[in-house]
Amino acid sequence: MNILLKSAIIIDQTQKDLHLKKRDIWIKNGKIAKIASKIEAESSTKVIQLENLHVSIGWFDSSVSFGEPGFEDRETIENGLLTASKSGFTQIVLNPNVQPVPDSNSDIVFLKNASKDAATELYPLGTMTMKAEGNDLAELYDMKNAGAVGFYDFKSPVDNGNLLKIALQYTQNFKGLVYSFPMDKKIAGKGIVNEGEVSTKLGLKGIPSLAEELQIIRDLFILEYAGGRLHIPTISTSNSVKLIADAKKKGLNVTCSVAIHNLFFTDSCLEEFDSLFKVLPPLRTEKDTKALMKGLKDGTIDFVTSDHTPLNIEEKRVEFDNAEYGSLGLESSFGVMNKLFGTETAIELLSKGREVYGLDIPELKEGEKANLTIFNPEKKFTPAEENLSSTSKNSMYLGKSLKGIVYGTINNGKAVLN
Repeated sequence: MNILLKSAIIIDQTQKDLHLKKRDIWIKNGKIAKIASKIEAESSTKVIQLENLHVSIGWFDSSVSFGEPGFEDRETIENGLLTASKSGFTQIVLNPNVQPVPDSNSDIVFLKNASKDAATELYPLGTMTMKAEGNDLAELYDMKNAGAVGFYDFKSPVDNGNLLKIALQYTQNFKGLVYSFPMDKKIAGKGIVNEGEVSTKLGLKGIPSLAEELQIIRDLFILEYAGGRLHIPTISTSNSVKLIADAKKKGLNVTCSVAIHNLFFTDSCLEEFDSLFKVLPPLRTEKDTKALMKGLKDGTIDFVTSDHTPLNIEEKRVEFDNAEYGSLGLESSFGVMNKLFGTETAIELLSKGREVYGLDIPELKEGEKANLTIFNPEKKFTPAEENLSSTSKNSMYLGKSLKGIVYGTINNGKAVLN
């Protein structure tokens, strides 16, 4: 694969000599062969010259669900990875949101093999417990050796604190990463949206912020006692940010993420009873949104995620109470982040997180493997169903005005362009 990117503006704050400079970038046999003000294309080279072309290192998403195996009608691995490539992501962490769940060595091997020829690299999570039932630890060490980058019973809280303690202690032997979803199920009860003015007005059962924060407090105490590495995915409240900031000051080895939709939307969106906005954790208040954005900027929150969750029409177009939780997110991530934070900060945030999973951080330098995303940060667009690459169409961003489009990605010796 020989490609020449013409007149591309480089976004890379780690390289002051190239950041915001317009350069030609020659990619030969999957590597960056040359970066210069002007490069003449060889006859065998594909030239990419696009309006307001920008380039950065490839983006990373730590929470993506597809459907295969078990829910291929939602999304296959092949089309899911193609969607990720078209959305600017060259590496993703795959949630164990399938059936059967990946709780053994062979399950992880299957996921790795099913994705090996794609431009976007897939790093699977195994479940923390057998069948994700919360009773007995799964084959954590074997799954780690097979390529699992962490252990997570998807969106299921670890009710048994002793089991979390044992998992944190056991995984220290091989530097495993243990997830704990932040929700106390007994406090959450039958709630389905944020508990507050909007839920009261609409007559919907609420999930109080307390449900998230109590679980985080418990988990942090267990982490302090047991040691190990703990990741708390998709926090959603202002107090959660404070709790994790305090834990980091104490030196605890904890990381956390936030879903992009919890930065962009609040629970006021629920007034139409549109199940596209039913997500877990739920959309919270403007106060929470502001605290989450501040936590991202000061480093308390380690990275953002699309929390991409494809669901078919039968799972979403039902009464709000009965609808499944989740929204598409990959294809709108850049447009939202660019609108919220501006291009330079958006790219920085969309590129963060790899080090938590032990992955190498790509470099936009001569001689390095080409792991790149190309985009136009100024062009506005409005997502519509017919423009989605995902098999499922359950996007809460439909009809919303966003800023910035992705042209595609270059990775693993392949170029995927929209």
